[in-house]
Amino acid sequence: MKEIRTEEAVGQVLCHDMTQIIRGVTKDAVFRKGHVVTEEDIPVLLSIGKEHIYVWDDTEGMVHENDGAAVLRDLSRGENLTAGEAKEGKIALKADIDGLLKIDSERLIAVNSVPEVMIATKRGNTAVKKGQTVAAMRVIPLMIAATRLEEARQAAGDRPIINVLPFRPRKAAVLATGSEIYKGRIKDTFTPVVVGKLADYGAEAADCRILDDNAAVTTENILDAINKGAELVCVTGGMSVDPDDRTPLAIRQTGAEVVTYGTPVLPGAMLMLAYYGKKEADGTERIVPIVGLPGCVMYAGTTVFDRLLPRLMADDRITRDEICRMGEGGLN
Repeated sequence: MKEIRTEEAVGQVLCHDMTQIIRGVTKDAVFRKGHVVTEEDIPVLLSIGKEHIYVWDDTEGMVHENDGAAVLRDLSRGENLTAGEAKEGKIALKADIDGLLKIDSERLIAVNSVPEVMIATKRGNTAVKKGQTVAAMRVIPLMIAATRLEEARQAAGDRPIINVLPFRPRKAAVLATGSEIYKGRIKDTFTPVVVGKLADYGAEAADCRILDDNAAVTTENILDAINKGAELVCVTGGMSVDPDDRTPLAIRQTGAEVVTYGTPVLPGAMLMLAYYGKKEADGTERIVPIVGLPGCVMYAGTTVFDRLLPRLMADDRITRDEICRMGEGGLN
């Protein structure tokens, strides 16, 4: 720090807050630490008795906190994100769209492992709304060594750490299984719940069917729904381990690639996720997720299905490893 005459402070960086006290009106900082003094600020500083102020000495190789935050912003910001202005050394990122927040966790940790910098985010793989603040970053000191920022760049690599993927409205099929609803003994209360969850993401459940407990028939109906254009198939009921619970077998018999039968999440341990590759007439392959939904989805507030659905709606392929990692924090 160095002390200079206030009239000579234009362009200098304040080392501490400057407090203005007006009896009965205010007692607050009129300028914050890190503020860059302008010509218009001089009369205000003089009016609060600051004829001399302490500013940062301009040292080669040191970067102001606002400029340091801008570096972290550029490392972080990917698709569908807008950055705000630097304020007191902090910059926030907001979502431009409703979508799925994707965080490269390993590279985020690598950047946050560099001393004197930080990036905080909302939890990845969750739905965010347009205009929602999803991340903020800053450097810790008022001035930071340029070499620290270069460490952060190296840790981040050459891709943005944070992105928001758009949801894609799609046609869904909901197949409810169970002899009790097929034969009219009880009303199907499962399908309306699933239809409502899909509608939250703009998905249309135009193909809803009620099936008996027959694995071959369920397999046939899954494939028929896909052939008729379904881009997501949800099968309800029959997901337990009882001998007459045949939905997992029916999904396997489609030939789909099964990612998991069972998840380390409660409620929702008995969920099944598979991906079916449908060859189109033009030679391309359409990938259709098939989800076997356990009974808890019908009555529990939040289940594993609610955590996976945003990813399914954003065409974000889910892996077995990612399912396994859900165990930490998997108890809802």
